[in-house]
Amino acid sequence: MSMENFAQLLEESFTLQEMNPGEVITAEVVAIDQNFVTVNAGLKSESLIDVAEFKNAQGEIEVKVGDFVTVTIESVENGFGETKLSREKAKRAADWIALEEAMENGDILSGVINGKVKGGLTVMVNSIRAFLPGSLVDVRPVKDTSHFEGKEIEFKVIKLDKKRNNVVVSRRAVLEATLGEERKALLENLQEGAIIKGVVKNITDYGAFVDLGGIDGLLHITDLAWRRVKHPSEVLEVGQEVEAKVLKFDQEKQRVSLGMKQLGEDPWNGLTRRYPQGTRLFGKVSKPDRLRRICRNRTRHRRLGTRFRNGLDQQKRTPEQSRTTG
Repeated sequence: MSMENFAQLLEESFTLQEMNPGEVITAEVVAIDQNFVTVNAGLKSESLIDVAEFKNAQGEIEVKVGDFVTVTIESVENGFGETKLSREKAKRAADWIALEEAMENGDILSGVINGKVKGGLTVMVNSIRAFLPGSLVDVRPVKDTSHFEGKEIEFKVIKLDKKRNNVVVSRRAVLEATLGEERKALLENLQEGAIIKGVVKNITDYGAFVDLGGIDGLLHITDLAWRRVKHPSEVLEVGQEVEAKVLKFDQEKQRVSLGMKQLGEDPWNGLTRRYPQGTRLFGKVSKPDRLRRICRNRTRHRRLGTRFRNGLDQQKRTPEQSRTTG
């Protein structure tokens, strides 16, 4: 054996010793076919990697021949003189590094909420799944988090354990950092009679709370529509963007009362022109009570009927006896 061959074998031996499983190295893409991407990492032979590891969410191959990519060594010399490499593990390792740096620097990251688990939601941050506790979804408790699923959100990493594959993130941390400035600007410009937009964040039996961007407003059930609304869920749903009018604003207590029906004209205002006093109308009894009947006329609005003036009728006959619903 010549000295040149011996020196080459010695150099290759040192190279193989430095390349241990789990290490991330750089390789060049030399060929692409339907099943594999062939890369050259400067080893004895080229390596084949499953083409699926180079595809994006849309199923498109993200590399081309001549590109340099990072790969992870899975095994060195597998018995056939081949070194097994992985693109997916290299991407995952890079994602962990990015999460560690974001947590250390307090950076804001973005991810897509892809599921609901006990106690919170799961968020995909590139190739890593993180946990978003329900208490950290918003600055206030959110009972229904279904409208968040499938949406991209911003968050901060608050806990990281690579060995246990555990990542905890907080959306509330981002909101608290930005709400101060937004709330200040909103409070300075907010005034009664203004038309503003917001997002429904919670629905109760008596109304809905609307996020105005830094402060919540109450949209009472009686101010949803001119018609009778039995429950706010008939008109609104969580996550819906709405436009409303500021009915009352208490700057000291930072309370805002909103109304949606006030955006349109009061339907009773025009009735005096269309139906002068003395006009006889026909309506349908929709609800009788003790002293009066509630009718619905052809304008589709409810109106209280006149009180019974006949004392005898009032004592001996109830609305149910004199008129039936419908």
